Amino acid sequence: MSETLLDRFLRYVQIDTQSKEGMESYPSTAKQLDLLRLLKSELEALGVKDVRMDPYGYVMASIPSNLPEGRKASAVGLIAHVDTSEAVSGANVRPQVIKYMGGDIFLPGDESVVIKRSENPELQNNIYKNIVTSDGTTLLGADDKAGVAVIMTAVERLLSDPGIPHGEVKIAFTPDEEVGGGTKFFDLKAFGADVAYTIDGDKPGELNKETFSADLALVTVHGREVHPGLAKDIMVNSIRAVSDLIVRLPKHMAPETTSGIEPFLHPYSLEASAGKSALKILLRDFMTEGLAEQKKILEGIIAEIQPLHPKARFELQITEFYRNMREALEKNPRVLDVLWEAVERAGLKPYWKPIRGGTDGARLTARGLPTPNIFMGGSNYHSRTEWVSVEAMGKSLETVLNLLQIWAERR
Repeated sequence: MSETLLDRFLRYVQIDTQSKEGMESYPSTAKQLDLLRLLKSELEALGVKDVRMDPYGYVMASIPSNLPEGRKASAVGLIAHVDTSEAVSGANVRPQVIKYMGGDIFLPGDESVVIKRSENPELQNNIYKNIVTSDGTTLLGADDKAGVAVIMTAVERLLSDPGIPHGEVKIAFTPDEEVGGGTKFFDLKAFGADVAYTIDGDKPGELNKETFSADLALVTVHGREVHPGLAKDIMVNSIRAVSDLIVRLPKHMAPETTSGIEPFLHPYSLEASAGKSALKILLRDFMTEGLAEQKKILEGIIAEIQPLHPKARFELQITEFYRNMREALEKNPRVLDVLWEAVERAGLKPYWKPIRGGTDGARLTARGLPTPNIFMGGSNYHSRTEWVSVEAMGKSLETVLNLLQIWAERR
């Protein structure tokens, strides 16, 4: 089973694992199970004795401690998700390994798709180094198959090199993270970790202990269909009504106009007909109380446009997604201190950066398992310009192995 980190990654990205929002099944797509089953088989082939796959598709494994008898250390979990975003196709991914020589990168499958140097300052740190892209017709899937490859390579290293001291290591691969369901049926007791880390971040050295707090708003507008030739004083066109709502969303609170810890409302999905329209809006704020303010903004817009469409019926439904994990993690400083030291031992300068999104770790932290996030070297996720640095994946692997050793040292 000996295989390089890069080779593993190139194999995994060619397996279509795109998840899909709004499905009643779990996982949301059966094709995610293709990779999950493969990972289970590969863990067994590597010699991991305790490997299982539960009815929901979660693959979990446990590597026993190799510390001297009587010496104990915290059980450390490593987690990555197998699914890719439904925003861009993950089928027939053709990964390209490129020695980056500078400038823009024109992808061979569609030369209108360009990874621009001006939009990717991290490329400057990869001149004369290898990066991986798709051919431009699909996403790449580094989010989070780079994390999957890092964990699988770490497992092989631990099993082949008894000179790496570690306590119990708990492994988990999850489905449906991209559609908000990555931890829906995650069995913390079966996992058995005391602390955990997701490998699902960005640039080398970047660490995450803070996420958005997130809700989903669903605005449904009920109109009335009738033949347009007979529509006078009868038709109620829900598309016109929902359009009036969209144009009133505050432009200074959009993803394309905000950065850092600024909040946003993001209309990202619209299913519309004259008779009924359903608009999904992401609500995001690093301050949880800010979500209530965003709900008030939507209620105010609906109240404003209702008189313009008196026969239309508006419904607003808010669903909780996840909450900022910072406060809970900072109550567990060791889990953060160990991570910081692990990055330093890898020869990098660590830094904390808020995630303008979420991870499985946010929900796991809320459930009592402190789970910050580690970089894996990718950029431009959920797009055809996604790319990952091979060197940064290697540094992620080095960080993970350092992490396990530091926990063993600290007991």
